[in-house]
Amino acid sequence: MGTAPVPEDSGPRVSVVVRTKNRPEFLRRALESITGQSFTLWECIIVNDGGDPVPVDQLVERLPQDHRDRIRVLHSAGSRGRWTSANAGVLAGSAPLLVLHDDDDTWHPDFLASAVAYLDDNPDRVGVVSRIEIVWEEFADGEFTEVRREPFQAHLHDPLLSDTLLFNRFVPIAFVYRRALHEELGLYDERLPVVGDWAFNLRVLSLSALEFLGDKPLVSWHQRAGTAGAGGNSVIDARDDHAKFDARIRDEALREYVGEEGLGLVLYLTQFIDRRFVDIENGIRAEIREASTWHRAKDKLDRTVARALPRRRRR
Repeated sequence: MGTAPVPEDSGPRVSVVVRTKNRPEFLRRALESITGQSFTLWECIIVNDGGDPVPVDQLVERLPQDHRDRIRVLHSAGSRGRWTSANAGVLAGSAPLLVLHDDDDTWHPDFLASAVAYLDDNPDRVGVVSRIEIVWEEFADGEFTEVRREPFQAHLHDPLLSDTLLFNRFVPIAFVYRRALHEELGLYDERLPVVGDWAFNLRVLSLSALEFLGDKPLVSWHQRAGTAGAGGNSVIDARDDHAKFDARIRDEALREYVGEEGLGLVLYLTQFIDRRFVDIENGIRAEIREASTWHRAKDKLDRTVARALPRRRRR
């Protein structure tokens, strides 16, 4: 899967795919994030998923010529969805490395330089993941106001498959990977309106281990609580869809496993896990009853002692 380092004069090293739709303020900030990278051997494919093409073209036209030369815009007449748009950008690029840069997130200026250096130094690795910082912000009247920051999954030592089975441990903007992964695993699942990145990450981690790109977060994952519509974040704004398609992915994987291995193990584990939960619940309830009984007994003893003690005479 690994590839040897490529000379710097051989063209772009990284294809950056940006999906957008009617969010010019977000796209402007994303383009500043990309064009501000210290590593300059990138190409950018903007996929406009059915949004107004005029603001997108205007933003690109305002960039310096050397940046415009590295950017292509794909306009779709209608909305085709997140992962169809992502695949369109993947297929339009040519660089050996890939990363999806959501239009509402940003990078540290040294992110691409650090990721490319890591992959050059580790040709056996299929990709690398940056540590992530969540940036909570408010968006109003075309302006962003930062509210607070917090680390995302800072306790993890590596982005492991065992952890990712529970939920997604890294977002697309943090993952730089080799284009050859798509040749082996296929493209993003276009049937999924959300969680397509989690489905792809599961396939990647089933194939090969990944590491974090050091301890410092080089990626800002911007989130806006209470903001819906075009300015919303899918993790918050489409929470019900996330739960729905999370369940569908698990059910499909279960059917695939049962089709190959039969129902025996999963039938046993279902009952075993259910019994363990019942045992734990019963144990907790017993502890609560015991604690409640002890407190009632103590209260009764305290009242008895209080009545038995002589009262002080008032002076």
